Amino acid sequence: MRLMRGYIRWIDGMNWLIGRITMFGLFVLMGILLWSSVSKTFLLPSLWTLELAQFVMVAYYILGGPYSIQLGSNVRMDLIYAELNDRKKAWLDAFTVFFLLFYLGVMIYGGLASLAYSLGNFMGGPLPFFGRLIGAFFTGGPAAAGEVMGYIETSRSSWGPVMWPIKLITCIGLFLMLLQVLSEFFKDLLRLRGEEI
Repeated sequence: MRLMRGYIRWIDGMNWLIGRITMFGLFVLMGILLWSSVSKTFLLPSLWTLELAQFVMVAYYILGGPYSIQLGSNVRMDLIYAELNDRKKAWLDAFTVFFLLFYLGVMIYGGLASLAYSLGNFMGGPLPFFGRLIGAFFTGGPAAAGEVMGYIETSRSSWGPVMWPIKLITCIGLFLMLLQVLSEFFKDLLRLRGEEI
């Protein structure tokens, strides 16, 4: 139980801090869209603004997800759930969390595959690729890692930014969400035992 409480305290604290910092991404997004409007009205239109705004919105959404789960502000089917007492809610959450864990596992695997593709791995799975990439970096340095990576994926827009940073942020956000879901599961287990969290 002490390990569960320590895990809950550490993960909740980390996701709370990341969520609070991520909230300021909305101001970054507003600044980008304001510049887009100004440049289209008074100057030459900027090519990068709308795509960068999309990237910022993805980061805002995916990194804010664990914080949203922590606050309990995620979407639920309240038709039945709202009428249950706390113990029945904990039972229902402890059961349904396995579906969410499976879904997040599939999403993380797909995210890693997409990240590997954006770094130049066009065959095989993401796990062997990242193993080769890390091994090449530590044995031969950045040049050897560059040979493993190959062609770096870029967007097909006229701006053409590289895609791996946003895909890396997506993988990190999904992993943080997985950690937060486990924290919520441990909280449900403690509630079912009748303990205070």
